Amino acid sequence: MLTYFQATVIGAVQGVTELFPISSLGHSVLVAAWLGDDWKKLAVQSESITGTPYLAFVVALHVATAMALLGYYWRDWCAIGAGFITTLRTRRLDTVPQRLAWLIVIATVPVGVLGPLLEHPLHALFAAPAYASIFLTLNGVVLIVGEGLRRRNEPSLAEYGRRFARREARECVLPAEAETGRQSDRPLAALGAVDAIGIGFAQVGALLTGFSRAGLTMVGGLWRGLEREHAAKFAFLLATPAILGAGVLEIPELVGPKTDGIRGPVLVGAIVSGVSSWLAVRFLERYFHTRTLLPFAVYCLVAGLLSIVRFS
Repeated sequence: MLTYFQATVIGAVQGVTELFPISSLGHSVLVAAWLGDDWKKLAVQSESITGTPYLAFVVALHVATAMALLGYYWRDWCAIGAGFITTLRTRRLDTVPQRLAWLIVIATVPVGVLGPLLEHPLHALFAAPAYASIFLTLNGVVLIVGEGLRRRNEPSLAEYGRRFARREARECVLPAEAETGRQSDRPLAALGAVDAIGIGFAQVGALLTGFSRAGLTMVGGLWRGLEREHAAKFAFLLATPAILGAGVLEIPELVGPKTDGIRGPVLVGAIVSGVSSWLAVRFLERYFHTRTLLPFAVYCLVAGLLSIVRFS
């Protein structure tokens, strides 16, 4: 049985780790395994391919995170949704939101196709604490690679000067464009379809327990030349339909007989997860303006290695 205290703790952990590049699913397994006793039983339940109450609980937490992301970026999503509808009518991509809409659609295709096929089998095979520990360690290695890509992408001071000059020119010549999308989203809209597909396939790696969806997507964005704050925002925008879609597919788990007796704790955990997710994305948007992936990489390496020793 899932208690209210367990639901609150795991909901808070999931809400933060879903958006921090340190793997929410990995932590949902490892935190329960480290605490032991009744907590460890929850982690063991998650290994079943047939579905368990704990898996239904995790689905509820993910839906709450997706709703928090929708709420935080509601202005962006309104513009993106309107842009998508407009492109269906005009068959043209004239604005930043219109390009972003199709980039998100394209980048969502890999996880949309492979997720339903691989999610449950991979969780059944690799949701044990030992596997989660290994993948969390490898996630730290991927983040270090991402930090190397970030440094490669850093423009020189001269390039900053040229960018500033071009931006000033655009704002003088095209003042009306401010109404069609945020200027800060221009680098995201400059991605191509191949870039979007590459980032989308990076997101698929999060189906392995211990790899972070946000982390892999950010590194994918850095790989395609984005700066860290733009890579982070695209990761959060891209995560929203993926998380929400997976949650919708699992709604029968939430309302089925497996959640009898734990719907109260599930609801409390979901609320806590939603609030912590909103706070996490607010923090990270500011964090990645000036700071790097290295602290998260070090955390994954240390936590992963300690867990390998503990659960091997």
